[in-house]
Amino acid sequence: MSERERAGGRVVLVLILVLAIMLGGGYAAAYYAAADRTPRGTTIAGVDVGGRTHSAAFVALRAGLRERTHRAITVTIDGQTQRVSPRAAGLGVDFAASVDQVAEEQSWKLSRLWDHYAGGDELDPVITVDQGRMDALVARLDAAAGTPATDGAIELGRDRIKVTDPVVGERLDPDETRAALEAAYLQDDPVAALTLHDQAPDIDGADVQKAMTRFANPAMSGSVRLLFGRTPVRLQPREYAPALAMRAENGRLVPELDEAVLRKLVGDAVAADGAPVDARVTLVDGRPKVVPAKPGVVYHQRDVNDAFLQLVTRDLGKRSMKVKARVAEPDFTTKDARKLRIREKVSSFTTYFPYAEYRNTNIGRAAEIVDGTVLEPGETFSLNGTVGERTRANGFTEGFIISDGIFKEDLGGGVSQMATTLFNAMYFAGLEDVEHKPHSFYIDRYPVGREATVAWGSVDLRFRNDTPYGVLIDAHVTPSTPSSQGVVTVSMWSTKYWDITSTTSRRYRFVPPRTRTLKTEDCYPNTGYDGFDVDVTRHFRRHGRSSLHHNEVFHTRYTPSDTVVCK
Repeated sequence: MSERERAGGRVVLVLILVLAIMLGGGYAAAYYAAADRTPRGTTIAGVDVGGRTHSAAFVALRAGLRERTHRAITVTIDGQTQRVSPRAAGLGVDFAASVDQVAEEQSWKLSRLWDHYAGGDELDPVITVDQGRMDALVARLDAAAGTPATDGAIELGRDRIKVTDPVVGERLDPDETRAALEAAYLQDDPVAALTLHDQAPDIDGADVQKAMTRFANPAMSGSVRLLFGRTPVRLQPREYAPALAMRAENGRLVPELDEAVLRKLVGDAVAADGAPVDARVTLVDGRPKVVPAKPGVVYHQRDVNDAFLQLVTRDLGKRSMKVKARVAEPDFTTKDARKLRIREKVSSFTTYFPYAEYRNTNIGRAAEIVDGTVLEPGETFSLNGTVGERTRANGFTEGFIISDGIFKEDLGGGVSQMATTLFNAMYFAGLEDVEHKPHSFYIDRYPVGREATVAWGSVDLRFRNDTPYGVLIDAHVTPSTPSSQGVVTVSMWSTKYWDITSTTSRRYRFVPPRTRTLKTEDCYPNTGYDGFDVDVTRHFRRHGRSSLHHNEVFHTRYTPSDTVVCK
């Protein structure tokens, strides 16, 4: 090669080197110019953030979206429109995260520089959602526009089965609603069109029909019988209906038992504490009624529950089951009580007493104890044995009594008013007088010759039920007041056996009173009056017959009531 050619080659090489150096410098300049800047032409939600540093892009994005982030969203549901604020929906923009989407990794690759200078992407902002606010808004929209589904239900009443038909509801789909609200957010015309969807009830018509067929209809079709030993407890549907219900569980109606109601139903028929309860006769709404006996029963309630729930679904004729139990029968059965034939009022007598608080207390307490006493045929009643000793612990207080022909104070004063009233009720019922003692001197508020006094430990009122029927004693007191007398009424309930009439003789063999002067602290002055004799005759006729069966004469001698002067 000639020298000239070699020189030309060196020139070309130099030129190539110069061009390479120039190109490399421009590439480096382009590399460093792209560093820490967003690609040109990049937009986020339509806001140009291209060619800016991260912080500048953040400022530009926040400024560009300021108005749209506060723009209300129009919500439409079935033609109804309302506006909700983004804050109420819990919607917001994470500006920093939105700009971070644009961040690029630095690289000498030509493709990276090309993307940076040739143009950026159109990006969506990073939306933030306060889930609590969003859920609350969705719930409010749903409650206002939707209709909850109604589950089918069955209610067992005393006289019928009430069925609630299922109803299909309309509800917003929560996920769909959230997505629509998020999509509408930041739009120029933010509108979220929401749709109501049918909501099927958990308990539909098929579930209701199945529950009716398998449980409700059989349960109310007839009585069930639980056997405790030899004692049957029969429960009618109208009685046990309150103990049964049907509740929704996993998309079906299942039986539910109110144990407390069933326990009371069974407990009303048997004595569940293990001790038997005798039958008794009592007045209910003014008429005698036999309260059935209860066998003493010890059992486990769960055994009763299981047996009962099995029985109510059985066919008629198979609704009886024995319950494991320990049974003790009562001494006085329901049959025994009915055999007494206590059916009607056979006598009644009323006396009156003047106002005194001690009389209200003592007479009222005696009546309370005597009331409800039942005498079986051949049984003897004792007032002292029934009422007991007149003590404060037994509910009595001090009052006037007659002792040694004069008035004195002692516990239980006034109880003789009850004795007199009870004696007369017994007298006209035709019961046998066993023991009675009139007051020592006559008290004019009592029927002459037909009255009785009592004293604990010494004087009693006793009579025997010598009829073939039982006798129920009903005693009642209306307390006295400063302006009205007290009233004592005793009635005898049985089956009428005797028709009783009474006659009273004239008073005879009068004895004048003495005058007594006392210096004791418990002296009470008194104006005396005569003593006398009198005869009362009780005439017995068999009930419904006119012929006299026999007479009974009561002779009474009253001592004078002495005049008492206190010194």
